[in-house]
Amino acid sequence: MNKRKILNDPVYGFINIPSDFVFDLIEHPYFQRLRRIRQLGLAEFVYPGALHTRFHHALGAMHLMCQALNTLRAKGHLIWEAEWEAAQIAILLHDVGHGPFSHVLERTIFTNVPHEYLSLQIMKELSRQLGGRLDLAIQMFEGSYPRHFFHQLISSQLDMDRMDYLNRDCFFTGVAEGAIGTDRIIKMLDVADDRLVVEFKGILSIENFLNARRLMYWQVYLHKTSICAEVMLIQAIRRARELVMSGEAVFAPPHFLLFLTNTVTLSQFEEDRAYFHAFTQIDDYDIWACIKAWADHFDPVLSSICRRLLERKLYKIQFSNEPFNQNQLLQIRQQLTAQGVPEDLQPYYLVEGQSTNEAYVSSKERILIKMKDGSVCDIADASDLPTIKALSNIVRKYYVCWMKPLTLQS
Repeated sequence: MNKRKILNDPVYGFINIPSDFVFDLIEHPYFQRLRRIRQLGLAEFVYPGALHTRFHHALGAMHLMCQALNTLRAKGHLIWEAEWEAAQIAILLHDVGHGPFSHVLERTIFTNVPHEYLSLQIMKELSRQLGGRLDLAIQMFEGSYPRHFFHQLISSQLDMDRMDYLNRDCFFTGVAEGAIGTDRIIKMLDVADDRLVVEFKGILSIENFLNARRLMYWQVYLHKTSICAEVMLIQAIRRARELVMSGEAVFAPPHFLLFLTNTVTLSQFEEDRAYFHAFTQIDDYDIWACIKAWADHFDPVLSSICRRLLERKLYKIQFSNEPFNQNQLLQIRQQLTAQGVPEDLQPYYLVEGQSTNEAYVSSKERILIKMKDGSVCDIADASDLPTIKALSNIVRKYYVCWMKPLTLQS
């Protein structure tokens, strides 16, 4: 069987599968599950074209990794074949631990179990099944491999993950401001003292990359309509779990029902393999099947939220630069009371939260520029744009979502 397939990607054109082993990983059920997980969660409520999946993104990131490794080799850096394959495997599987709707339910299905940890556990299980063949990729993913620049290509502020999702999300949403010069950035990559750096000639492309990331967060990832839809989905699952815990009958596929029946912590996930198996089975389709079924549930809270999601009758949302005061929230509660919503149920229809945007986190893995004299410095110091330093500031916005007029059905 020919496993060196060529895939036609709408963003980059033709993508080559680099080895038979990588093909086998792509064919594995753990990876195929990513076909059924949307990259942008519920952003399709705003951008109808945002229907691409984590499967698309993972293949695109692998393609960019191949280009980056080619660039580094061409500049004289020795990269062994085992490292070459391991780096592409690590980036291919970097998001394999995402649950339904990507980030939306990360704190709902589990209690403080990040998707990066889940990706690592799935990679370890794959390595166990395949005789340890992913061990090197796991070291690169974790950052324990001595040649640190491999980890930076996988997870840093200028990694192949970010480059692909900005390009891909920009393409499928149609938000032109998110476009970045991926080809030029990759051609400008180099390694100095085992650190990933960018040649000085690429500094304008990096400035554009950081600005594009900031704009994409406000226009796409933190769009007010997406936040509303996500809040409603979270409240629906919260209500379903409460009903299940109280002994009420609530439809759910068996693998998802396990997470509704139990509040799963990190230690429980590590100790009970049933949770691992169940997690690798659930996807967006399970959640949508539940939403459709719950829309006809006898519980008025669960049914009203789910029906509104299906019909795109979303909550109202208001942003503020400061936390909302109690008088403002009291006004909304009084509106809900006037609509017939009992006080004990109002937390399902009135949700406070906050969103943050920090395009460049200078305290973390920095973006380093290789100057003309060979010295290396931070992008914020190398750039003559004052906005680059400003991008390091955390911009925080507070929001409150609440239900528009509706009388609950009994």
